[in-house]
Amino acid sequence: MPNVLSPALVAVYALVASALYVHFRGRDRHPFTRQLTDHSTFLAPFNLLIYLFSAVPNRPFIETERFSDLALLRENWQVFREEALNLYEQGGIAASESYDDLGFNSFFKKGWRRFYLSWYGEPLPSAQAMCPRSVALLAQVPSVKAAMFAVLPPGGKLVRHRDPYAGSLRYHLGLATPNSAACRILIDGTPYHWRDGEDLVFDETYIHSAVNESDQTRIILFCDIERPLHTAAARAVNRFIATRVLPATATKNQPGERVGALNKLFGLVYPVRLRIKRFKHANRRLYYRLKYAGVALALGLVVWSAI
Repeated sequence: MPNVLSPALVAVYALVASALYVHFRGRDRHPFTRQLTDHSTFLAPFNLLIYLFSAVPNRPFIETERFSDLALLRENWQVFREEALNLYEQGGIAASESYDDLGFNSFFKKGWRRFYLSWYGEPLPSAQAMCPRSVALLAQVPSVKAAMFAVLPPGGKLVRHRDPYAGSLRYHLGLATPNSAACRILIDGTPYHWRDGEDLVFDETYIHSAVNESDQTRIILFCDIERPLHTAAARAVNRFIATRVLPATATKNQPGERVGALNKLFGLVYPVRLRIKRFKHANRRLYYRLKYAGVALALGLVVWSAI
């Protein structure tokens, strides 16, 4: 008779339960077939612990007043605006020219562009040289773990997605925006449109998307801020991820800047993914049959090994 309390089977139960929680969290959900292979399913056990220890409400929008240190950024929004506009006019806010930005690679196809100021570590040399005042301001706000200028041009859009890591929250500060509902983000089904000098904190692990249906380019300051957590142990684990794991997702603005190990690996793997995408386009029905058969086989092997 199988031992229903074996550690392996408990792990399977935990994965399934936490994945179901993530799937049904919020009002907006992926189709179940997509959720099966979405990264949020595999990171669900870790993220569930983060939600459990969160010192801010687990909801899509979080009041900026809860983060007093962000007031410095809001008060100096015109400093960020000036440097961002200068950079934009020089063509410095751009897509990656190679497959070395795994976190945002899919966004580039729809017009989204970025310039990293910092990314889970020291500021980028190009940012220090070209945006010194912005970098200096960000250095005074310890909760900011990553920052960039992000552009969404007229006609640009971001498809519905969840971000993978619950240990951070997303901060947006409007710099040069259409100031119109025609350029908006939808977070768990609720729309918000950016305005110059106004800011927003939201939980990026809820499903969100964005579109610019105006005739003006949108430029914002885009930051990852540390999620406040109860207990020293939870904070220590979260900071370990932020200082030891996420720097591997760093990439460059200009040639010669550091590219993290995960992005180097992404550059090697992505050409294979492109071949798979071509196969999907040419044989869509067969592709999905093979995909779901593979998922079923993997789950079957996990359960079999657990019992």
